[in-house]
Amino acid sequence: MDGRGRRCYGIGPSSVANRVPAMPDRKRPLVVVTRKLPDVIETRMMELFDAKLNLDDRPMTAAELKEAMATADVLVPTVTDRIDAAVIGAAGPGLKLIANFGNGVDHIDLKAARDKGVAVTNTPGVLTEDTADMCMALILAVARRIAEGERLVRSGAWTGWAPTLMLGTRLKGKRLGIIGMGRIGQALARRAKGFGLSIHYHNRRRLHPDLEQELEATYWDSLDQMLSRVDVVSINCPRTPATYHLLNARRLQLLKPSAIVVNTSRGEVIEEAQLARMLQMREIAGAGLDVFEREPAIDPKLLALDNVVLLPHMGSATYESRVEMGEKVIVNIKSHVDGHPPPDRVLASEF
Repeated sequence: MDGRGRRCYGIGPSSVANRVPAMPDRKRPLVVVTRKLPDVIETRMMELFDAKLNLDDRPMTAAELKEAMATADVLVPTVTDRIDAAVIGAAGPGLKLIANFGNGVDHIDLKAARDKGVAVTNTPGVLTEDTADMCMALILAVARRIAEGERLVRSGAWTGWAPTLMLGTRLKGKRLGIIGMGRIGQALARRAKGFGLSIHYHNRRRLHPDLEQELEATYWDSLDQMLSRVDVVSINCPRTPATYHLLNARRLQLLKPSAIVVNTSRGEVIEEAQLARMLQMREIAGAGLDVFEREPAIDPKLLALDNVVLLPHMGSATYESRVEMGEKVIVNIKSHVDGHPPPDRVLASEF
């Protein structure tokens, strides 16, 4: 707490990053950070490493990424950086670690990194609660037409209460189908139970029976069968080659006309053009999208629709999560530099 009784966030005695000791006098590694990070994280990186920061937060071009790879010992990219085989191929002999600031690594060519002898780490576990909050917020916003109501009030066209004005959909008693029952999917299930939703899920592996019982969740081995029965679909699986357009045109057509689709994972999991068409034709009731197939570009059809809530990829955007992500990045780098296996190393075989 500060002198005014306000809670202060940062790297203090109890935080992970602050417990990382300063680097010894030997040559410190050159760490290139591709985007602006919270000040407390950047400050600690400057203390520990020879850190090159992105002060104006402008996304680096492919040429700039290659230049960074050629000179750095460690690259700290984010989801907005495409670290493909060509970029990894430009890595100099000193680059041995890509310490991703984020959980998803679909923007990194893991095979190319492995073949080049470059380790990749991520920041799992710290985004779970915030992203699950956003999933639930989008479900509520679409079902109860919150964004539409807010726009109506701001437009000045609202003339007062009416019995049939802005009628939405009650959530209690509806079925929620979760695609991807990892940390975020499970956190969403716990929240959704509180709103009276019945939990259904499809996952690569079935949950342990005890966890399944705790969540009161029904497992569907067949995604097609689940989609045709649920009222709300939430996408919480990672973007991998196997999940690209997992909700394709055929599967979207399995949904009820009253169904709601929510996506806080990756835009490429949905065939966006087909989703936009079905929303436009009212073949699906509504959607809440925090991610897009070609972001930051958004399909103009989606922008023109009232039955879709559009957010700027902000599912994990809390100050707390960003600081915790930075702390994990620092620990991964420090472990690697000290010759220890980074705690959050990503294996190509996992994806």
